Amino acid sequence: MTTAPPRFAVVGNPENRRVRLFQDAVRAAGLPDARVVPWLDVLRGRCRFLPDEWVRIDSPGENAEVDFLLRGVRDPSRVEGGARWYRSFNEAAGEVAVAVRDAGGTLLDDPGDLAVLFDKRLCHERLAVAGVAVPPSPTSGRAPVVGGWEDVRGHLAEPAFRRAFVKPAHGSSASGVLAVEAASGGRVHAVTSVERAPDGRLFNSLRLRRYTSESEVAAIVDALAPDGLHIERWLPKAVHRARATDLRVVVVAGKATHAVVRTSRSPLTNLHLGGERGDLAEAMAAVRAAGRSWPEHVLGLCERAAALFPGRLCVGVDVLPATAWRRFTVGEVNAFGDLLPRLTGLPGSGAAGLDTYAAQVAAAITSHHKEPPCARPLPALPARHR
Repeated sequence: MTTAPPRFAVVGNPENRRVRLFQDAVRAAGLPDARVVPWLDVLRGRCRFLPDEWVRIDSPGENAEVDFLLRGVRDPSRVEGGARWYRSFNEAAGEVAVAVRDAGGTLLDDPGDLAVLFDKRLCHERLAVAGVAVPPSPTSGRAPVVGGWEDVRGHLAEPAFRRAFVKPAHGSSASGVLAVEAASGGRVHAVTSVERAPDGRLFNSLRLRRYTSESEVAAIVDALAPDGLHIERWLPKAVHRARATDLRVVVVAGKATHAVVRTSRSPLTNLHLGGERGDLAEAMAAVRAAGRSWPEHVLGLCERAAALFPGRLCVGVDVLPATAWRRFTVGEVNAFGDLLPRLTGLPGSGAAGLDTYAAQVAAAITSHHKEPPCARPLPALPARHR
């Protein structure tokens, strides 16, 4: 009996490089082209799916009109609007799940897991409850909502949080993130990519800024607070060639397949903010020299974190190695953390020679996803997250 080859569909922005890279991976596997379902069609109620399609939900980013429909903000460089984006995205993902199920297709991404991954407070709680090492946080889960700078200032007064990251609860790519330090004499310093306009509007910038005026930091935090804030202790990172260092590890179908070292002279290592790729072999050697196991203490940590989101075929886990490379903490779990062009898989991972997208296509074909994660209903969100 001959089995017909699987047919993929991807919900994404057709012009986006993510869609192109996934399409390349599908073709390389000898499969029919993935059918692209534009986010614009989803958000305008015009999406449709076909029987037996395997449907991937990809990032809605990098499209101005899609961003406007999700956030209600015309300028994509604006920082605000995260709470509306979160509500709109969850609703759209839920509608995709229903449409796929009604058509008789298979959804590769669970909207319930997406809802947790895109709320840093809920994600932190899920990890912490499961015993995965995360930075201490006073806002984890359903802790009292941060109302603004006064609340943040109160946490900074606690010895454990004199240095903290203040993050938009629904942000990504370090948008709106501030690395804040309460210095001696009551002074406050913050490093962030946020640029504040004279009229108070906030914009993303590719150039990091250092704010030393408490009034400026307070104004930024107060502007971000209505969309929800998450606070974490700022943990000192390992240093690699005089640069702060962390790791992005991609986990596909439960297996850590790809890893990249990110280094920076600032607290934010994101590659689009001036971070640079470091030498993975040197990082692995540093882990071994510290008496730790790369497979167990780094890759194993990432796989335990990813296992808490079984409805996601792939996640990107940000690992924070502590000074001297002896402890490792999960800083973020990213729903769309697979955009690492030209990076091939780790030896022995089953993805050697494959990029992150090819690894996902191979994993989907192998697993067949006989019990699609979308069979689980989207959970009701607590009032504070609506």
